[in-house]
Amino acid sequence: MIGTRFDLTGRVGLVTGGSKGLGKAIALGFAEAGADLVIASRTEHELKATAEILGAKTRVKWIVADLSRRDEAERLAREAQAAFGRVDILINNAGSNTPQPVEQIKDEDWDRLVELNLGAGMALTRALSPAMRENRWGRIIHLGSIMGFVSTGGRAVYSATKAGLMGLTRASAIELGHDGITVNCLAPGPFMTDLPAAVFTEAQRAAIAERTVLGRFGDPDELVGPALLLASEAGRYITGTTLVVDGGLLCRV
Repeated sequence: MIGTRFDLTGRVGLVTGGSKGLGKAIALGFAEAGADLVIASRTEHELKATAEILGAKTRVKWIVADLSRRDEAERLAREAQAAFGRVDILINNAGSNTPQPVEQIKDEDWDRLVELNLGAGMALTRALSPAMRENRWGRIIHLGSIMGFVSTGGRAVYSATKAGLMGLTRASAIELGHDGITVNCLAPGPFMTDLPAAVFTEAQRAAIAERTVLGRFGDPDELVGPALLLASEAGRYITGTTLVVDGGLLCRV
């Protein structure tokens, strides 16, 4: 009985940034739970490699899209819906980080990251929610960050966009809830993916790991359970909230 509550058989999920890192881990977990999947990213060869793995478990389609462009997000929504006839679950995971001191932020970097990290989530929600309303069922999950709650130097743009996702989550949950659609945000802490590997030095990574209660970075697989909870019937009464998955980092003073 408990297992069936997490079953995604017959559901269709769209995972942006689904070719690697947290998006790939979530896509693999959803495939194992029975969902058909559309994965999207900017990198064709990574999408093909991930789709090959997923294809052994479920039906999958991959779509190349640069979500820092509004027209690309809108095209992705159309093509994702056409792939299997609908999208039931949106995992809005695509994002990036360009650390800069606040007085050195370039307009072009601000505009690109705001569109990618925040605007794409709005555009995909706007495009996919009407069909979810008609079907009286939908799950929208934004990938935020603990950097929406706290921050460090050089992360003004990133923190601003992740805090914005939490606001988008709350407002859209209010609007969509009466039609059976839940909207939530996952706020990961330090997970060992390509992004922290590129942004932080080895010393910084060690210091961050030490700040967690568990004393380590998370493995991408450790975000699958929380994502599956929010995407399935098991989490049907959870909406408008941000679920922190950070190894206990934020509980320290």
